[in-house]
Amino acid sequence: MNIKIQTYIEMKTPSATLSWEVLILVAHHLDPKTLAIASCVSKSWLHSMSSDQLWKPIVTANFPSLSTLPSAVSYCRLYALGHSTAIRRRQIPSKPTLSLSDLVFAVSITSKCNFCVVAAASRSVDALVMDPPGVFSFGVGFEDCVLRKNEGLEEVVRVTWNVVVKGWRGVFTLMDCERKVRFVGGGEEWFSEELPAPSCCSKVVASSVVADVKVVMCDDGGGKVRVEKVSMGILSVVDWSN
Repeated sequence: MNIKIQTYIEMKTPSATLSWEVLILVAHHLDPKTLAIASCVSKSWLHSMSSDQLWKPIVTANFPSLSTLPSAVSYCRLYALGHSTAIRRRQIPSKPTLSLSDLVFAVSITSKCNFCVVAAASRSVDALVMDPPGVFSFGVGFEDCVLRKNEGLEEVVRVTWNVVVKGWRGVFTLMDCERKVRFVGGGEEWFSEELPAPSCCSKVVASSVVADVKVVMCDDGGGKVRVEKVSMGILSVVDWSN
């Protein structure tokens, strides 16, 4: 769709302004950047292009862990938060000024086959228990998960771990990676992703610190498997060799 042409039509011929239903129909075929630009055309376009009906599937596909958070924030705003944190993650990190009680961990496991959210949860960090004690690793149990067939076949999944500052003051992505896993009762799968190095030496050496997620599966009866627990931690690679 040529937005410049459509804007010209709306400005020159008010009686020919597109109806809300037509705008929504066309908007379903636009990418997030184009939707954001289109929302600046007029108040009616802003209302149409910012609806949750449009942005919910976009947020679910790009930032699945954010889409599961219970919040009154619009999906358009959630996408903006996720997009900005993805950009910020590639920038030089600043010194931390937060405590664990200010944070919420949001983790999701999404099947790349049909973009189905296999498991997702959000927990306040101060309500979690370190697993094991003394190590920066936290376990989250799942009660409501999508059941998978216990066939032992490989399936590509995407694991996303976001840290949300309470009050929606910011979102930080610690992990966003995908690989093949096997959904087998009693099985375990590990995901690791290196975090950015401190600003003083980010361009010289690796950080040697990784975000680590362990996915534990269990039998749910009837030949089905579900995610039972996810352990999230931040570990030093240097310590692994000691």
